[in-house]
Amino acid sequence: MEFNDIYDENRNLTGKVHRRGTQWKEGEFGLVVCVWVYDGRGHFLLTRRAKGKSFSGTWENSGGAVKAGETSRMAVARELFEETGIKADPEEFELLASDRDRNMFYDHYCLKHRVRLKDVVLLPGETDDVMWASFGKVHWMMRTGKICKIIAHQFRRLEKELRLRNMPKFGY
Repeated sequence: MEFNDIYDENRNLTGKVHRRGTQWKEGEFGLVVCVWVYDGRGHFLLTRRAKGKSFSGTWENSGGAVKAGETSRMAVARELFEETGIKADPEEFELLASDRDRNMFYDHYCLKHRVRLKDVVLLPGETDDVMWASFGKVHWMMRTGKICKIIAHQFRRLEKELRLRNMPKFGY
């Protein structure tokens, strides 16, 4: 059984916890983290959601719910490791944006990290494939429905910031 901290509408901890899988009450908020891993050469690390998961077969970045007692940065490091085997210190992640919907706060991070695909360790039952995708490929995947709609929306919102960090710098 997993528990998440409950925040108020101003993102203050309430001291209460929420059991995962149960309905959120009015005025209660959880926290979700997402990370765009990039290589600095215009590519993003994407994983495919395993069969049996919601949105199975679609591609996404790593992320998930923050567990009770965790900080946002602790959770993003844990989620990335769980889903890919990539170890990174929580302070290495750069916060790009935060937002909120009806019952959830979202922290969107990026992390520059080059890794060979054969070194990625997928989490059985969570992810079943991995790839590096260019900006062009990500856009094609969004148009063809290969990327989860929620993730596509996030990418569109953050694309300008991601381009600033993830495009090769050419000296003249």
